[in-house]
Amino acid sequence: MNPSFRILVINPGSTSTKIALYEGRVVQFLKSVRHSPDDLGRFDRIADQYAFRKEMILHELSMAEVVLSSLDAVIGRGGLIRPVESGVFEMNSALENDLLTGVQGEHASNLGGLIALDIARSSHGVRAFIADPVVVDELSDVARISGLPQMPRRSIFHALNQKAVARRYARMLHRPYEALNLIVAHLGGGISIGVHQQGRVVDVNNALDGFGPFSPERAGTLPSGALVDLCFSGTLSRDDVKRLINGRGGLMAHLGTSSVPEVMERVKQGDSHARLVIDAMLYQVAKSIGACATVVCGKVDGIILTGGMAQSDALMNQLRDCIEFLAPVVVFPGEDEMAALAENALGVLEGTIACREYH
Repeated sequence: MNPSFRILVINPGSTSTKIALYEGRVVQFLKSVRHSPDDLGRFDRIADQYAFRKEMILHELSMAEVVLSSLDAVIGRGGLIRPVESGVFEMNSALENDLLTGVQGEHASNLGGLIALDIARSSHGVRAFIADPVVVDELSDVARISGLPQMPRRSIFHALNQKAVARRYARMLHRPYEALNLIVAHLGGGISIGVHQQGRVVDVNNALDGFGPFSPERAGTLPSGALVDLCFSGTLSRDDVKRLINGRGGLMAHLGTSSVPEVMERVKQGDSHARLVIDAMLYQVAKSIGACATVVCGKVDGIILTGGMAQSDALMNQLRDCIEFLAPVVVFPGEDEMAALAENALGVLEGTIACREYH
């Protein structure tokens, strides 16, 4: 192992861009730059933000005296490309084109691989990657079937964090990830709950479209008839409905905020409606975890709770009470996507992870 491998990590989010420099597994520089609505509002499409975000990244690296030619690799958060299996993908022309055109939709994460490739191209010998994008698809055939053949279930979830914490838990048990059956619940602005059966996520809710439990920002699974009536009510446009499902649903719709700490403070102050809505969200999460256990016939080696909400001991204890009869429960608060991306790139450079080809 060469501990001097230098890896630049780029993680564009909807309102921020995070960058980090790692030497081996040690972070040397970490910066998160928030973007104001005015900064991003002047761009019609997320793809149009490319030059703005790239120049911001280059400026921050220059201020930190990071020499691009000293890098061994640049890795960006993967975006909405075509469905792929879990792994690390080296940037190529097909991947560049699909990120640029938004083949499955627009998202800030699409910019990660594009900027990584551009920076790598500026210095000889630097490689560019993405890893475990949100479209990781390892669903079993039976999990794809919905009640309408023209609407198959899709796999879009927090793949990067789910895979990272699942492997972390496997290391804690001194067992291969590929030998375990795990349920991983990522509890953030969106909620995704995946069944990891011997190294593959064979079932998971589509967190982008709001399927599954409702969350701080997403409506979750809705009554179909009522949703159809809403769509044809004549009061909302297609974009309005989309925003209600993803962005203005969940806690935002019920309580006017997507901030879980703010909601918990309201509960603490005696807000009974806030208490009811939080209870309902956790109820749906627990019920979904229970349903996931049936996929592996109840043979669950562990349940992992992760994401931003996992930082609340009160919420996790309440959830634990409902699910710990199924399997041991472990909590990994937050979502250390920067470290997960760096670890994936380092694995390729060290030769312990095989790089996949996107086509």
